[in-house]
Amino acid sequence: MDAYKKLVVLRRVMINLKSGTAIEGVVTTSRGPLLEVKDAVAHQEGSEPTRVDGVVIVAKADIDFTQLF
Repeated sequence: MDAYKKLVVLRRVMINLKSGTAIEGVVTTSRGPLLEVKDAVAHQEGSEPTRVDGVVIVAKADIDFTQLF
């Protein structure tokens, strides 16, 4: 298991994307270049946070940085 996987899987995080959007939620799996996030909330500048139904898949290449809670 890689170090990144040990740090983030099954933890609540704020994933800040290179696009400027942030995804808050619980990382449930990390497989290769992808993260699966459940119980997600999308944060975009200039608008209220929006709860996301289902699962959000995030490409690790699109991540600027990750905050652990």
